Amino acid sequence: MDKNIVAIGGGGFGRSIGPLKIEKYIISLSKSDRPNICFIPTATGDSDMYKVSFYSAFSKLTCNPSHIDLFKRTIDLEEHINKQDIIFVGGGNTKSMLSVWRDWGLDVILKNAYGSGVVMSGVSAGAICWFTQGVTDSWQKGLAILDCLDFVKGICCPHYDEEKNRAPYVEQLINDGVVDSCIAIEGNCALHIKNDTHFEAISFGKDRHSYLVYLGGSQTSKKIYPTKNL
Repeated sequence: MDKNIVAIGGGGFGRSIGPLKIEKYIISLSKSDRPNICFIPTATGDSDMYKVSFYSAFSKLTCNPSHIDLFKRTIDLEEHINKQDIIFVGGGNTKSMLSVWRDWGLDVILKNAYGSGVVMSGVSAGAICWFTQGVTDSWQKGLAILDCLDFVKGICCPHYDEEKNRAPYVEQLINDGVVDSCIAIEGNCALHIKNDTHFEAISFGKDRHSYLVYLGGSQTSKKIYPTKNL
């Protein structure tokens, strides 16, 4: 059974209900004619406005949307996740999100679901959480590396072109030998990872890309992942 992760660098329904290009792409990955998709907005403390945006977007598509709250009375997480075809994780504070998930055992539930073929997707915090590590702004003082779920090996940085401190921080990490390489995803772009090994950038903006940033000789270099334009 195929395993799929769609890690979005920035953009999508959380900013505006536009043409829903990346949302439609995520829905298309399910083998179900009308997939069940569950939104997990933990990283914003289960923001009501974020949930409204989710339902406003996905109610326009052929799917059955639902969500999970972890800051109100919480449903049986395993029972609900096991009914899903797709998971979508929202942006926000990655460190707080992962801490809450681990306390509830949701990290293990999601890993089992991923192994059984449930599509994992999300933006920003919901993009980096699937990797071994992520570049996060969970701390006010600046960017940092955070240990994540390790569904896919590597370190990931979202908002690569959207926030001016992201690219220099990634370059510094590599030049200082802290990491060997970093997956960098621009806004209005996603990285689709299939079966842990096949990487394809999905651009839903104009000339958006995802990169593998690494040390080439004495300076950092960027390899552009093959790109599909929506």
